[in-house]
Amino acid sequence: MAADTQPAQPKSILRGHKVQVHAAAFVRGNERLLTGDADGFVVAWDLTIMRPRAVWQAHGSSVLGIAGWGDDRLITHGRDNKLIVWKFTAEEEGRLSTRLPLDPFPDTRPQPWILHMLEVNTMNFCSFSHCPASPGSSAASSEILIAVPNTLASEAIDIFHLPTQTRQHTVKLGDNNGMVMALSLFHQAETLTLVAGYENGLATVAHLNNNHHGGTTTWTVAYHSKPRSQPILSLDISPNHDFFLTSSADAIIAKHPLPLPLPLPLGPPISSSKQTTQTQTQTQQQQPLKIINTKHAGQQSLAIRSDARVFATAGWDARVRVYSAKTLAEVAVLKWHAVGCYAAAFAVVVVVEPPVWPQEEGGGKEVEVEVGGEEGKDVMIPVPVPKLVEMSVREKRVRAVRAAHWLAAGSKDGKVSLWDVF
Repeated sequence: MAADTQPAQPKSILRGHKVQVHAAAFVRGNERLLTGDADGFVVAWDLTIMRPRAVWQAHGSSVLGIAGWGDDRLITHGRDNKLIVWKFTAEEEGRLSTRLPLDPFPDTRPQPWILHMLEVNTMNFCSFSHCPASPGSSAASSEILIAVPNTLASEAIDIFHLPTQTRQHTVKLGDNNGMVMALSLFHQAETLTLVAGYENGLATVAHLNNNHHGGTTTWTVAYHSKPRSQPILSLDISPNHDFFLTSSADAIIAKHPLPLPLPLPLGPPISSSKQTTQTQTQTQQQQPLKIINTKHAGQQSLAIRSDARVFATAGWDARVRVYSAKTLAEVAVLKWHAVGCYAAAFAVVVVVEPPVWPQEEGGGKEVEVEVGGEEGKDVMIPVPVPKLVEMSVREKRVRAVRAAHWLAAGSKDGKVSLWDVF
């Protein structure tokens, strides 16, 4: 009982950044943790050995966001007004430096190969969001859409297509809302959907509609709510696309519905220019599903775990808080850092196959493993499983890393705490 009352402790502390860590993401089946700092450095940590595998300066200013694109590409977004897609294969990783930003380095560290670069607006401190260009495509699709704040109007949102690097939409979802502070782009019921949080505390959901009368493109606002007056700091979408959560500079966390796309209204289409799409307003939902006052202001980098059971926030008070996604009740407070935390990220939860005991004949066998499919649905796939007694030390480490319920937190102190929770 005494052991149960002891405060939770991180499984590991990753030290190497000189300045505050602003972004974190797990990639390659949770084998790598990518962290980005205020000097523009990116570190790829090998979680099987808790050591850096690649270090380079991706941007001339603070890193706002990091995400994997399949297993061989990496997207970073910096305050230097650049969004860059990097080649990040195992071979590419092997030629990069492992000297951490804290370590003196006389020459410039080599960079991965740049595949694409977009000039974007970063005045908002709002990171990008991305999704496959076509509904039903996998996360490793060769074509994706990227959403970022508009270059000229900070309350509008640009949506680019990669690899063509063409701007497909510029969307303005209202007036007098202030800057876009957080956003998410995804396909809901095969409809492109945009969720945005604004400086005035407004949260909005809009669906893309293609009006066949003249080929006009419109965005239908299906939900908007303002449960707070302070700026929204972060938001995240549930894996099943049935709700989303927002956190803000005040102590409010809100759980919002994600309405399904509505039918197009009757009547003539709204005129639009080549680059700017228009918005139409139908009967909207305006009430959040649930609101809580956590009594803790300044919770950002809100992240929902892939099984939708819990979510976490990084707090300016140096705490990482874990909440129930269903009830919004606080279930854990993780305290190790002495100064504010700015980044939080969950690894993808993997259902691990049961141990395979030695057999009299033959090698391993096939078991069915539950993995995340498209649109948050779980699918069962056969996976060959070697006998544990025949697995190498490296294979056992990889297996353990993929199965861990990792939660990473980046802090103003330049350190990254790694927790294994729930």
